[in-house]
Amino acid sequence: MLLFWQACSNQLQKELTPQQFKAWIAPLTVCAFDEQSQSLTIGAPSRIKAEACSRQFGQRIQMLAQEYWGKTIQVQFTVRDKSSQKASLGVSAVVSVTAAPTANHPAPLTEPPTSVREKVEKGEKTEKAVSKETKLDTTYKNNHLDKNLNFDTLVTGNANQMARMVGLEVINQLGKRYNPFFIYGGVGVGKTHLMQAIGNEVYKLDPSKKIRYLFANTYVSEVVKAYQKNQFEEFKNYYHNLDLLLIDDIQFFGEGDKSGTQGAFFELFESLIRNKKQIIMTSDRYPQSLEGIQERLRSRFMSGIDIAIDPPGFEMRVSILLKKAELDGVTLPEDVAVFIAQLLRANVRELEGALRKVIAYSRFSHTPINIENTKLALKDLLVNNQEHISIEAIQKAVADFYKIKVSDMYSAKRPKNIAEPRQIAMYLTKELTQKSLPEIGANFGGRDHTTVLHACRKIAENKTKDSKLQHELHVLEQILKA
Repeated sequence: MLLFWQACSNQLQKELTPQQFKAWIAPLTVCAFDEQSQSLTIGAPSRIKAEACSRQFGQRIQMLAQEYWGKTIQVQFTVRDKSSQKASLGVSAVVSVTAAPTANHPAPLTEPPTSVREKVEKGEKTEKAVSKETKLDTTYKNNHLDKNLNFDTLVTGNANQMARMVGLEVINQLGKRYNPFFIYGGVGVGKTHLMQAIGNEVYKLDPSKKIRYLFANTYVSEVVKAYQKNQFEEFKNYYHNLDLLLIDDIQFFGEGDKSGTQGAFFELFESLIRNKKQIIMTSDRYPQSLEGIQERLRSRFMSGIDIAIDPPGFEMRVSILLKKAELDGVTLPEDVAVFIAQLLRANVRELEGALRKVIAYSRFSHTPINIENTKLALKDLLVNNQEHISIEAIQKAVADFYKIKVSDMYSAKRPKNIAEPRQIAMYLTKELTQKSLPEIGANFGGRDHTTVLHACRKIAENKTKDSKLQHELHVLEQILKA
């Protein structure tokens, strides 16, 4: 039992990001294995984590368990008793295996034969598994899409509207237009969600499509593994026959000495594009700004279309909070959503984290969700959320970027080369500070709040149509947040 869990953990560590493994798999422990019922009980530190792990990783763990023991194994997640560290079987989330048990298989084994165990621990398949699986590795049994990351759960606003529209067009003309589709932006702005939503929609429309979602560092490890096992041709055959490749965090290709990996990916890229197969990538920066990436790859990344996703604006942040609360079955008062949206401006993950704190505080303290209790739940954030981006800093950054004088920001001059940067500075001030429209106007030469509102709306609208402006705004935000 313990040997299985060690092997299972090793395999999952290869498939997940370090953050995912640390957050979800590392806290789990094996509690019991019942030979009579052929059930394996895995303990989690909380009910929420037990349910989440059952939902996200249950099927994968059950596949590994079936490989390990050679028969159907029922996997259940349960909450460990904190005092005794034993399983509390009263609260559990069960995932059952749908495959039928192998015919004429020997009686259940608490541990498999040594030869089988060693293969599993090394990430290799048993002969039985190989006979049932025609692909290179059990890693490729599914597309690794998260069905919860779809267009129904994707909140759309100015920050991601253009990227969403391109994504829908990609679905309708898979491999024919906007190929590759390169999505870039800061951490937690929804790049992965959009990419996964596209993959899920393509799969829903045609389940026969060969789709694969993975992180760039996962691809790196798979290339290395294929070379080590002399299985590179099988590896190539799998990837070169995909209909849709979704690769996350492509910037990791530039870390360390990955010339071999980049060469393999270049060959894959050319093959998929040539055969009109779709490629979608995400990155935390503009393609040409990628460090350590071969020039030939950077140029290929820009050969289709590249779209930035910006941090969500105020209205979008409110909508995201209301939507997330709804999906969790929680009624979130709008004034609370507004309060949190004003407090946190960076990305969706911070919003989700704050919302979870508020909901948890309400549940555990048996108090309603209101402004007062929200302040108590987020008191640490309120203390640490001192405004660090000033209007002066924004004005200087924009003036330097567009090569105008800072004094032009509050002058009466109206030529386009001055008026547009001034509007951009007003827009960024509204997005990155908690200043009111009248306060912003006062700092831009005593302008009326309606002038500021017009400027903000104009820039917000134009950036959805102008990729150059969108990129410039993204760069300016990165400069100001550095």
